[in-house]
Amino acid sequence: MTVEEVHVALAPHLNDDGAAWLAEARVKVSRDPAAIHAVSPYAGRRCGRGRINRLRGGWTVDDAVRTLLIAELPLEGPALTAVIEELYWEGDAAEKRGVLRALSVIDSVEGLGDAFLPIVRDAARTNDTRLIAAALGPYGARHLDDAGYRQGVLKCLFTGIPLSDISGTDDRVDDELVRMLSEFAQERIAAGRAVPDDVWHFVPSPEA
Repeated sequence: MTVEEVHVALAPHLNDDGAAWLAEARVKVSRDPAAIHAVSPYAGRRCGRGRINRLRGGWTVDDAVRTLLIAELPLEGPALTAVIEELYWEGDAAEKRGVLRALSVIDSVEGLGDAFLPIVRDAARTNDTRLIAAALGPYGARHLDDAGYRQGVLKCLFTGIPLSDISGTDDRVDDELVRMLSEFAQERIAAGRAVPDDVWHFVPSPEA
């Protein structure tokens, strides 16, 4: 996903005031990286928090706004890493989620490497389903090791996050993860509990 794709998907969700605020905030950040600490906390209040159905994975308006702001940072290397880490560790849940969304967009252009895996792992350990889903976005799916990705998928299942909301399932579901999903399904069936439908995309149904 590109910055332009995020902007196009976001635009219909902004009223005139929100669009004007965002345009001004992007200019401020492009001129002074420190300005992002002042404007990012207001993304939801000024632009909205509704869901953007056009973007896969549960993106919200404030996620997209924060992604565009982070993309404006005129930084690279350690300086960029430091600001992004500050935004995550000092932010509330919504701000953390915005950082995770932005990582996936920026990584496709900048090639961030695995520097932000501590952020991804921290989010995946929470009980906030929107944070977990964002952690398993394209950046996390691209850089987590096999064990970390498998655990992330299972965490999604246990917390009720649809596998369609996370990234990498087409490429990263291996034999070990299929085995784990099969055990998960068997345990749910034995306990008389429903098995999420998307599990059967990877595990043969007992009725098949």
